[in-house]
Amino acid sequence: MDPRLTEAALRIADALERLAPPRPAALDLTAADAFVWQPERKHLHPVATVSRVAIGLLQGIDRQKTLLLDNTLRFAAGFPANNAMLWGARGMGKSSLVKAAHAEANARAAGSLVLIEIHREDIATLPDLLRGLRGQSRRILIFCDDLSFEREDADYKALKSVLDGGIEGRPENVLFYATSNRRHLMPRDMIENERSTAINPSEATEEKVSLSDRFGLWIGFHNCDQDTFFAMIEGYAKALALPITPEALRAEAVEWSVTRGGRSGRVAWQFIQDLAGRLGVRAG
Repeated sequence: MDPRLTEAALRIADALERLAPPRPAALDLTAADAFVWQPERKHLHPVATVSRVAIGLLQGIDRQKTLLLDNTLRFAAGFPANNAMLWGARGMGKSSLVKAAHAEANARAAGSLVLIEIHREDIATLPDLLRGLRGQSRRILIFCDDLSFEREDADYKALKSVLDGGIEGRPENVLFYATSNRRHLMPRDMIENERSTAINPSEATEEKVSLSDRFGLWIGFHNCDQDTFFAMIEGYAKALALPITPEALRAEAVEWSVTRGGRSGRVAWQFIQDLAGRLGVRAG
């Protein structure tokens, strides 16, 4: 080969190497037990302190707690477990339960489980995240809060493939938890529209609903009745040792819920935060 051609080829290769973006650094899971996925940098941002409520304070969702905690503890211990979808009423503790279950797993076995939050708008980059996590020694829980899809949104197809049907599959050391206000992650009119316009309506509907089927564990959260609401605020008040009588506590809680237009775990916690501030008690 002509030496001049060889030299020119080497110069071109060197130039292309300089122009190519640097390879992303390997994902580091040693800095913390919780991270936020930053897809633009292919980076996991460590979270030193997770904003959470202790699992014992979550009232009115005993069955949901048992289901998710058992699933999470099995996975953290190295046993098979299911992807989980927590769906239903707003403010009833779906995301709080996920974070509390993660904390409980690590309280029982320090460092046994990593929590990685991925934002809804970054779901399309989930395959990149999973590739970076494949082969890691730690057990990992990926969490997406308030997951749903709108009309013309094709990201759900990528999620379906990642959760179950893709050729790479989900890494054995990774589990996916999501919360949503919608049972099937999509608005009813989106599913109905597919049924009405498709050549084969049943197949079109099946395509949409099958995303939810990728979650082996479905946990429903329902609207809060008054007795459950009282159990929530009384549990919080007891944990914080608030100096108030049960009668006064309930009366103020009812007034608060009326002004907020409803009852939920979120409303109960907001009420307790307000009450603790007025009583001069620190609510950590």
